[in-house]
Amino acid sequence: MKFVSTRGQSDPVAVDVAIQAGLAPDGGLYVPAAMPMLPAAVLESGSSIAQLGAKVLQPFFADSCLEGELSEICRRAFDFPIPLERLRSKAGDVEARILELFHGPSSAFKDVGARFLAECMASLAPSGLTRVMVATSGDTGGAVAAAFYRRPGFEVVILFPEEGVSEEQAQQLTCWGENVRSFAVSGTFDDCQRMLKETLEAGSVHGDVRLTTANSINIARLLAQLVYYAFIAVELRGGQLPSLLVPSGNLGNATAAIWARRMGLPLGKIFMVTNANRCVPEYMEKGVWQPRPSLRTLANAMDVGAPSNMERIRHLFPEIDDLREGVAALSIDDAAIAACIQSGLARWGRVFDPHTATAVQAMEELGEACGPLPVVIATAHPAKFRSIVEALVGVPVEAPAALAELQQRPSAYESIPASTEALRASLSTEA
Repeated sequence: MKFVSTRGQSDPVAVDVAIQAGLAPDGGLYVPAAMPMLPAAVLESGSSIAQLGAKVLQPFFADSCLEGELSEICRRAFDFPIPLERLRSKAGDVEARILELFHGPSSAFKDVGARFLAECMASLAPSGLTRVMVATSGDTGGAVAAAFYRRPGFEVVILFPEEGVSEEQAQQLTCWGENVRSFAVSGTFDDCQRMLKETLEAGSVHGDVRLTTANSINIARLLAQLVYYAFIAVELRGGQLPSLLVPSGNLGNATAAIWARRMGLPLGKIFMVTNANRCVPEYMEKGVWQPRPSLRTLANAMDVGAPSNMERIRHLFPEIDDLREGVAALSIDDAAIAACIQSGLARWGRVFDPHTATAVQAMEELGEACGPLPVVIATAHPAKFRSIVEALVGVPVEAPAALAELQQRPSAYESIPASTEALRASLSTEA
């Protein structure tokens, strides 16, 4: 299996090279040279998430230096529950499923990809220091920090918008110390993402430090997310095709869903659900890609105006009509997000975080158009947004033990302007 750049100006590489590089030399994103088709045997029941992961990902790692370690990498990475639960309205008018992806160490779905990436990179055992850079709109940074914390040979650099994350998220991004450095950027997530890409393209400020990224532009993050879509297909096989309602910001999660179906997994329509940042729904409506400055919303981890992974989606579907055959997009504004959270206990017997609420609300608005077996992708625990959620539901939201422990740690970060030069200057000095 070889991986090529979406921009077509870089040589094909093996998966280990793509993982270590993060970004292709021409500035593009790595994608499989040819998408493998999964054999039907992959859908047999009885496998753990880790065992299923090794089966699903084997074609991507074939003949690479990581192939022999893939089962162990999956065992270490996918070591927390990913339950697929029934989601039934109390009125009995809606029957669905909800995939809970928030039971990992940082209480967000980013733990799946971040832990897999960390295990892959640790298995590659690069010499010297590897600087893992991550731009975050709220959840990715905490997951990456947790995955690489105290790993010898790795340093994590987190860039986050100073005014664009929740209080609980900010604590998760800045409470680590040691081999994790956190930078509060006086700008948006799009500024953080631009600074990261420009830094990667310019190269390390220290010649002996290898640079890579843990954002969803890194192929390992995306490959790991294929696993839970395969899990949905296994659990719900034999009946109606499950449709997927995917909260979408930088589009890594949605891209993984699209790839999973392209590999032959029995999945139905995929709904990319955004907040008030509407560049994705507008692209699906008009066929013209127009990124724009991001807007701040209640679902802040989805506040992305120029999602990187649209480059992968457009590479796979150069013609918009081909994409529209199985994929749709819709936008949920703050008023609807708040209303969904506020009514969650009465209508569903559940408390939703703002991002999962976009998917639940989309399901409500779509009605029968959502299909007979909708699956909500629940991306974060509501305690990560306690200040927002508790004000709406009127009851305390208990934090998972791991999240509660992080909230008690001291916090430290560096404030910088939204400038790549300022970031490189800070990186040239010791923390």
